[in-house]
Amino acid sequence: MTTLEVLVLVLVGAGAAVVVATRHPVRQVVLLSMYGAVLMVLFLVLQAPDVALSELSVGTVVLPLLLLLGLAKVGGSRT
Repeated sequence: MTTLEVLVLVLVGAGAAVVVATRHPVRQVVLLSMYGAVLMVLFLVLQAPDVALSELSVGTVVLPLLLLLGLAKVGGSRT
């Protein structure tokens, strides 16, 4: 494993912990989108550009958008 791969894997682990530890739903969705971007970088480092492109479209854009729309539908940000 290269140093870059280890660094990105550490960022992925830390990002996951931050997303799980966040209590406010809207902030959690925003962090989830950032986490998707970090996962995309991981897939690029691991030389899987097709998976990275899928992660960019689904994990960084579509899923957070759907979650935010769902939160807006049920009444916003409950704590």
